[in-house]
Amino acid sequence: MLDLGRYLLGVLELLLLGGFAWLGGAAARSWLLPRFEGAPAHLASAVIALALLIWPAELLGSFGWWKPLAYVLLVAGVGLGLWRFLPRASEGEGGRSRPPRQARVGATPLPTLVGLLVAAVAALHFAAGVKTRFSTGMTGFDSTWYHGPFAAGFFQSGDTWDLHFIAPQFLAWFYPANGEIFHAAGMLAFGRDLTSPLLNLGWFAGCLAACWCIGRPFRVAPWSLALGAIALSVPALADQAGEARNDIVGIFFLLAAVAIALNAWSGNGGTEEKLGEEGGAAGVDAYLMVGLAAGLAAGTKLNFLLPAAVLVLGLAFVAPRGLKGRAFSVTALAALAGGGYWYLRNLAHSGNPLPWIHHLGPIDLPAPEQALGGREAHSVLGYLGDGGVWSDWFLPGLHRGLWLLWPPLLLAALAGLLLAIAPLLLRRRDGNGPHRTGIVPSAEVLAVAGAVGLASALAWLVAPTSASGPDGMPRGFESGLRYLAPALVLGLALLPTAPWIRVWSSFGADNTPKLNHTRGSGARRGLIVAAAVLLMAIAVGYPMQRHYLESRYEDPTFTAPGLNAAFAWARDVSDARIATTSTRQYPLFGTDLSNHVQYLGTEQSHGGFKSPADCRQYLQLLEEGSYDYVIATRDRVEAGKAPFPLSAEWTEAAGGKVLLRKPPTVVFELPEALRPSACR
Repeated sequence: MLDLGRYLLGVLELLLLGGFAWLGGAAARSWLLPRFEGAPAHLASAVIALALLIWPAELLGSFGWWKPLAYVLLVAGVGLGLWRFLPRASEGEGGRSRPPRQARVGATPLPTLVGLLVAAVAALHFAAGVKTRFSTGMTGFDSTWYHGPFAAGFFQSGDTWDLHFIAPQFLAWFYPANGEIFHAAGMLAFGRDLTSPLLNLGWFAGCLAACWCIGRPFRVAPWSLALGAIALSVPALADQAGEARNDIVGIFFLLAAVAIALNAWSGNGGTEEKLGEEGGAAGVDAYLMVGLAAGLAAGTKLNFLLPAAVLVLGLAFVAPRGLKGRAFSVTALAALAGGGYWYLRNLAHSGNPLPWIHHLGPIDLPAPEQALGGREAHSVLGYLGDGGVWSDWFLPGLHRGLWLLWPPLLLAALAGLLLAIAPLLLRRRDGNGPHRTGIVPSAEVLAVAGAVGLASALAWLVAPTSASGPDGMPRGFESGLRYLAPALVLGLALLPTAPWIRVWSSFGADNTPKLNHTRGSGARRGLIVAAAVLLMAIAVGYPMQRHYLESRYEDPTFTAPGLNAAFAWARDVSDARIATTSTRQYPLFGTDLSNHVQYLGTEQSHGGFKSPADCRQYLQLLEEGSYDYVIATRDRVEAGKAPFPLSAEWTEAAGGKVLLRKPPTVVFELPEALRPSACR
């Protein structure tokens, strides 16, 4: 646990990082989108602020320099620089000026109260899962397999450019890692993972805000919020609460990209300039903002690559003739800035930004020569015509993953996407090309949003892990429903925006909170409330962190008995070098995250990584790594197999001292020199 001084030092670092990033983000947003106000303005500012936390980490991490002081100074320099040197909205040219503010009076309408109530219930439901993890530590498979180890690796080494090799499954060390940057930032502040169980609660709140902003230009924000909150609460996303899983992170950035686009090109939500209209900087800047948010999604998780690409291409497609090239180039470059770092890293290490792809038509691409490992890969698309799989796996999985009412939920989401895209499909053409009679630019951008949702669904449908498992037994289907969640959330948030639904759902709605005072007074009061909440959170956080660090992996029950025991053993181990053959490895980093943990394997060409082939190679890797301990284990107890792996026999024969033995795991303390005769 942390003493009060160390705790407050970590809090101060986070406040400095967040404060300077927000200062720069708000200044950049005011310059890029001066007509944005209220929730859309805060959402756009948040996207830029998050990018201002990611980019310095990537820059410093490319040279192994990502350390607390350098990070704070760089974020502060960038944030202060943007605040100081970017022109204020009132100083801009012509159309870049901010409209005058007006006072509003009155009461909050009923639809807003309903939407906020549904969102509050959803947030409390999600928070309950977070509370559970504060008594156990993060226990999700992906959190302990790669999310946690990536973040801890960044924290320990200060290096984001080199590949952090983990268990040789799915070439996971090539995964994009925008989400893990924020976990590592919390570790840099406290030297512990205190913030990690809390982060996804923040992303969840951000998703709710983005849903509100999606409906706002059409005066249906409360209904978009309520339906989006329902979609975010399905059981398939329950494993995001208190974990390091990054699906909710990607969903936030994708929703934010769509929300910014809809508010930028509507007369109701933010800027009133039309799509790509000359006069014109605001139009170009909106492309930049949307591209940035889309790129941040693609830099978080692979399944967001397709919807991000559709958003970039879609905005260029609906841009007026003569501006399509500029629209595409600005949006695409911004998207590369948001997520291209990780794919550039992959290109440098393997010769291929997507090393999972070995062929592009007749062209062979450089990639590691190894099987993906893990579960056998199958897609939902491959099983669509298999009635047995539907009855035994898909229907029960949909029932458990999307609730009992999954049919109307999916139909409503599909309707939202199709109704959004319908105007673009029905638009007329004349002899001069595309004709927009009767279709305002916001309708075309809405159609692009619908296409983005359909692309998200397609990405789930064809993903090789969406129905993983033995042939005819897609055990990974239910877990893989989280890849469908972006389409589900976006579809439901878009449903109230359909013209014939909008008339009914907007009755009595007003998307701007009505106050009994001027906006300036409201802003001051909001700052006072925010400061009070922050001080309360800091005060409550100190006893919470003590409880968390005392309980974290104290009595694990989430995996095989032997691994549970090994994780509990590692709690009190510090500054040790630990080798392991376990796919799950994050708890082995210890409470203070000071243990160097490495899956035993050999590096291959093009960034490949394989388990040792035999006893001699296994012992050689132990010797070369100068390890203090080795966890010889399998991931699970398997019927019909020996209780312990062969690596346990090899280690014991080589002189390893048994510290813990429980199937399927043996923990060894290693001597200074292993006996070479062990492999005879």
